[in-house]
Amino acid sequence: MVRRYPAVLIGALAVAALMTARVGAAQPPASLSLSDALARAVDANPTLAAARAARAIGAAGIDAARQRPNPEVSVEVERETPHWAFAGTVPLEIAGKRQRRVEVANATLAVTEAETARIAAQVRSDVRRAYFTVVAALRRVTIAQELEALATRARDAAQDRFQTGAAPRLEALQAGLALAQAQNDTVAARGDVVAARAELNALLAYPADASPTLADPLDVGPLPAPADATAQALAGNAELAVLQKRIDEDRARVALAQAMRRPDPSVTGTLTYDAPGEFTFGWRAGGAIALPIFTTGKADVRVAESTLARTLAEREARAAEIGGAVGAALARATAARTALDRYVSDIVPASQQVEQMAEESYRSGQTGVTAYLQTVQAAREIRQRALQAGLDYQLALADLERAMGTPLK
Repeated sequence: MVRRYPAVLIGALAVAALMTARVGAAQPPASLSLSDALARAVDANPTLAAARAARAIGAAGIDAARQRPNPEVSVEVERETPHWAFAGTVPLEIAGKRQRRVEVANATLAVTEAETARIAAQVRSDVRRAYFTVVAALRRVTIAQELEALATRARDAAQDRFQTGAAPRLEALQAGLALAQAQNDTVAARGDVVAARAELNALLAYPADASPTLADPLDVGPLPAPADATAQALAGNAELAVLQKRIDEDRARVALAQAMRRPDPSVTGTLTYDAPGEFTFGWRAGGAIALPIFTTGKADVRVAESTLARTLAEREARAAEIGGAVGAALARATAARTALDRYVSDIVPASQQVEQMAEESYRSGQTGVTAYLQTVQAAREIRQRALQAGLDYQLALADLERAMGTPLK
């Protein structure tokens, strides 16, 4: 038993080193842009990795389709002569059945690859959504901290005015209550950051507590022109590509069903032995073919053709739906961008100026704490709306990307 300890120790160290290497490889960078996040998701997303694993099934299906029918060997022992018979039967495939099977298998593999591309498009949309949800959550924490600092100054100013007798104690209590609410908002915002990061890290196969700096702001990402978006969607939509590959697969199945209507012949050769008084060794040859009287294969062809017609109709219907979905998503994204630009250029700067003036007015005793707190509350709402406008824009872009089924350019 003592001699086994070094081997066990070496094995444990090797496992620990392997796990350390894996953990180290999964560590996120210090800064993460949206393009880096998308590239990481394509390489490491678990859902996408599972979809890629299906390709091995399609490749094995091609190998299975290439197989040829096995020959049959039989041995007979009989009381009458000849006493022994050794026979072999070789089935012969005609009408290109093997090639048709291979074509179906290749088309099935192409469907699998197109389905993987469709899942990749969904993952990219999910990553964009999760990425900017984290950006918005971090920005929400910053806003909450700014408002907490503003509420702290208001509480201190109210306390100073109360101590000097310039304001009643009610103002100090109101300011303290506003500060407590701002502190609660900060705590809640930090919790949202943790939850949003966990969702993003799951998509990127990073540790749940990973917290790289996100480099892209909420206003990043230009809008495509309506005509370009529609053309790009119809040309590169991953879902339409899946349907097109299914159409190719259905056509290959129609060809296979038509080939299967022709029965395959088989050739048999027999060596006979031990026929006393007649011969020692003999032979006979024969052939067989099934007569397509009761089962003609016409029904199988109709099934394959009907399936093809349904898939063609599905593609046409989905193409029309995609055009409408892209137009709607683009309209929402355009409206969100307009609102975001207005907040950034006009509303938020004016709100910050009002905040500063209200604070100066309260400190100088020109206004009461109620008016000041109302101004603070209005400023909070404006900043939150501006933040939501930025997040709405990015979510609209994610919806547009999902509707287009292809990466935004």
